[in-house]
Order: sequence, then C-alpha cells, then structure tokens
Amino acid sequence: MVSRVTTIAFNGVEAVPVDVQVMVGPGKVGMHIVGLADKAVGESRERIQAALYASGLSMPAKKVTINLAPADLPKEGSHYDLPIALGLMSAIGVLPADALAPYVVIGELALDGTIAPVVGALPAAIGANEMHKGLICPHSVGAEAAWAGENIDILAPRSLIAIANHFRGTQVLTRPQPAVHAPPNDLPDLSDIKGQEAARRALEIAAAGGHNLLMIGPPGSGKSMLAQRLPSILPPLSPRELLEVSMVASVAGEIAGGKLSDRRPFRAPHHSATMAALTGGGLRVRPGEASLAHHGVLFLDELPEFTPQALDSLRQPLEAGECVVARANGRVTYPARFQLIAAMNPCRCGMAGEPDHRCARGQRCQSDYQARISGPLLDRIDLRVNVPAVSAAELIGPARAETSATVAARVQQARDIQAARYASLGFETVTVNANCPTALIEEIAAPDIAAITLLRDASDRLGLSARAYHRVLKVARTLADLQGNAVVGRLHVAEAISYRIAGERLLQQAA
Repeated sequence: MVSRVTTIAFNGVEAVPVDVQVMVGPGKVGMHIVGLADKAVGESRERIQAALYASGLSMPAKKVTINLAPADLPKEGSHYDLPIALGLMSAIGVLPADALAPYVVIGELALDGTIAPVVGALPAAIGANEMHKGLICPHSVGAEAAWAGENIDILAPRSLIAIANHFRGTQVLTRPQPAVHAPPNDLPDLSDIKGQEAARRALEIAAAGGHNLLMIGPPGSGKSMLAQRLPSILPPLSPRELLEVSMVASVAGEIAGGKLSDRRPFRAPHHSATMAALTGGGLRVRPGEASLAHHGVLFLDELPEFTPQALDSLRQPLEAGECVVARANGRVTYPARFQLIAAMNPCRCGMAGEPDHRCARGQRCQSDYQARISGPLLDRIDLRVNVPAVSAAELIGPARAETSATVAARVQQARDIQAARYASLGFETVTVNANCPTALIEEIAAPDIAAITLLRDASDRLGLSARAYHRVLKVARTLADLQGNAVVGRLHVAEAISYRIAGERLLQQAA
C-alpha cells in the first residue's frame, strides 16, 4: 500500500505541488528517498527516525521507500520532513488513511518530535488554497499562513503527537489567527531636516508619484537623512500589496514571529553588495534586495561605490518590475516593483562644485568617479536634485520645517487621485504615475498647449531620449496631482524638466 501526502516546492514565490509517496514493503530494512532531493531532504531520514522515536513510535522493520513526484523537479529545503513523517505514520496505521488527503503539509522536525518553523508559509498557504486544500504547518508560522484567507483550513500543531491526537479526535487544534506588527511610531521625521527646501520638495514628489530620485551633494549635506525619512511620508501598503510583499519576505525567511506589517519595505544594502545580492541568486536562488524592496524603497547610498555590474543589473528590474534569475538548472522570477532612491558625492573627494574648493586631481577626480554610473541607468532616474552643504545659519536657526505627518497627508491625497484614475481605466495593478504604461502616459498627462510647446522645445534642445520624454510627463502629472489639477500646465512641465537637468548640470561642472 502506498500512502500519499501533498506538499510543495518553491519556484520563486510560486508554490508547485509535490506528491510525497510512501511505501512500506519487503526488502532490506532502511529508508530510501528518491525524486531529485537535495542534501537537506536526504538528511531528513535521520530527523524523522529520531522524531518518531521521541513520539513513542518506531520505524517499521521493513524497507521504506519515499518518492517525491514529479521526479524531475528539484526538491530543496527542510520543509519536506513533516510530510514524509506523516506519510510514514499513515502507512503504518498511526493516522487514518484518508486524513491527510485534504491538506498540503510543510514543516521541519526536531529530534524531540516538535515541529520547527520553515520559510514560505504564506506562499504555501496561498498555493494550498488554489489547490482547494487546507494547510498543516508549524505552530510558529501559523499566524503568517492565516493571511492566505479566512476560508482555508489551517492546522498549526507544535508536535507530531498533537497531529496524531487531532486526527484521532482526542485533541482539537484551533485555527491560528493572522498577526500584525504594531505600527511603527519611531520613524525619523522630516522636521529634523534644516534647510534643503529643494531636496525636501523633490522627496515629496518622489513619494507622491513613486518616482526614482538621485541626490547629489558633498559629504554631510543631509542626503542619507532625507532618504531615511522617506518611509515616514509614504502611505501604508494596500491589502494586495501587503500580500505580495509578505510572500517575498516569507520565502526569504524575513517574517518575524509570523507577523506581517503594512509598512513599506526600506532596504539599504551596503555598497559592497554583489549583483546576486541585489537582484537575487545563490545556490537556491533567493530573492535579492530589489525584490525585498518590492512596493517599497531601495536606497543606494554612495551610488558610484557599487560595482558597475551590480548597478547595471538593476536596469531591467526598474523597467519590468521583476527580477528574472536565469541559471542552467532553471529560471526563477521574483517581483521587484521598487522605488530607487540614490545618493552620491559629485566626485571622489566629495567637494566638486563647492565654493573655494580646488581638487588636486583636477577634473579627472570628477569625471572618473561619475563614469562608474552608466548613462542608461541615469536615464531611468526621474528626479535629480542638488543637495548643497547646509550653512551654519540654517543649522542654528530655530525655525522647524514641516512635519512628516503634514507632508504625508499631501502625498496620500495625490496617491488617492492616481489610484482612482487608473482604476477607472481598468489598470488595477497601477497605483502611481511612475508605473503608468508608456502607451497611456500622453493621454493621462494631457498637457495644455503651452506645456506641449515647452516640452517639445526642451526635448529638442536637451536631446531627451524617448524614455526621458515620457518620464518628464510622468513627473509633470504627479506635480499636477499634488496641486489637484486635472490638466498638466506649463509650470508643471517646467519643474519636471528642471529636475531632469539639475543633476546633469552638476555632473558636468568643472572642478
């Protein structure tokens, strides 16, 4: 007799069904696992034997064969422990033969028979729901799995004994409830920033429209402080965005205690990060920083210090909103619709363009440093703003700037306008102007005659690429939304163009 248990394998954030087949029959005593299993799955035989012994059971004195089907699909990870153990318990009569059929099972076993947490509980629950099955998972990730829906049957036992007692009817396992993190109340506030009115304005526009932003200025001018305060003016995640973000975080093992948060991700990798660290990769193709920043912010401080290969690997995700990791043994896709915020010094010494400063290396200090950033990557950045050094008078002055709460209210109002606009046009997944399809932006922006004339003249004189032209329109549309205007005017286009060329002027300055 062959007992069957359904589990899953992960392909990115997608849950692929795996049929665990367990047969106890004549032959040499031992447990044999087949079906393209990796080392972690192969080692499960030792954990399973110890867990069964600790639970008062013993391995049958027969040959036990476990097949993980389909046999040509790679099986990776420790979450196969529990389905194999339950399949074996069913095969020897400890569990009813049909008890496990309505469930997908994941979980790692400890030697004492308890069930340890595993990554990917939320994608597994969503995958189980699509198969019209329930889910059996470790107790510690039950709250995470419960976010997959109210109708899915979820069992979150602490041990093998608890599962056996549940199916025997001597102990009833209650369904776990979704858990959330308390809203953060310690986010840095924009009122801490003194001066930098132009940079604050650019930060608000970037938050309102989801635009990419590059801040250029000398050391200590406040670039990193500004970026760290962006989360305080961003709206919370919508329910759909929350699930998408949490699925990536679940696969990466970054959901603490099974609790989800509606706070947008803010990832700030060190400039020593590799291409695989940014876009995903490794032996088991884990999501990179770009995917972990999905629907949030990817902040790259000291932008030219990243390797050119790592930076250019972000070009495709910035356009497509996904990271495609292709390897000889497979192809994995992770979502990566992030907002890029970058900061850099104008040159290696950091002081190019500052009054009374002359670099000993001359213009090469500036040109060599800036050449580390490719033109195609810069072309994908909508807003480029100069962040000059703050004067002593501004630092000493008692005046405080607007708080994050005040700016966040304007950002939320502008985003509500955008979300309603795209929903009325049938684009449910588009919520900000930065993600507006190219074919639609000219209709959405709807510039007046004066704005069209200015945009045409600027495009001819500045040599804007087609991408740059449409990105200027997107920023202009956001500026109009911040003011509540239905039509994009000349002033909106002029300000959008000024942000486009401000960085280029600074990058072309001679030391």
